[in-house]
Amino acid sequence: MSQIIARVREIDSVDNLNIVKFDFYTEQFTMMSLELSDDMKIGKRVRLGIKSTHIVIAKSFSGIISYSNQIKAKIVSCENGKLLSSIKLSVQGVILESIITLESSKKMELKVGDEVTIMIKASELSIVEVLDD
Repeated sequence: MSQIIARVREIDSVDNLNIVKFDFYTEQFTMMSLELSDDMKIGKRVRLGIKSTHIVIAKSFSGIISYSNQIKAKIVSCENGKLLSSIKLSVQGVILESIITLESSKKMELKVGDEVTIMIKASELSIVEVLDD
């Protein structure tokens, strides 16, 4: 699981549904959640988790898509196995991992140094821990 440290920027709630926005350096992440702990407050630092299989990679992407989180990243390593590829990506100096099929990696001709867009659905982001400030 990839993890980042971010700060809660905004919390919008209706009934049990919450949309939480986080600041991560100059980037913004959005999360959809059905439950939030009582210590989730604006300004709090949190550790966010993203499963490596939930990080989508787009190369030369243009257009509009419903993924809430679309962040520019740079590929720092590509390890190809028999069926899957582990792609390590640098976002603001933090390394995230995306696991994709080998076929997709080859089709996209992914290589170290490529600038890509990573996409994460708001429902695929989770809070691992609320940190003490």
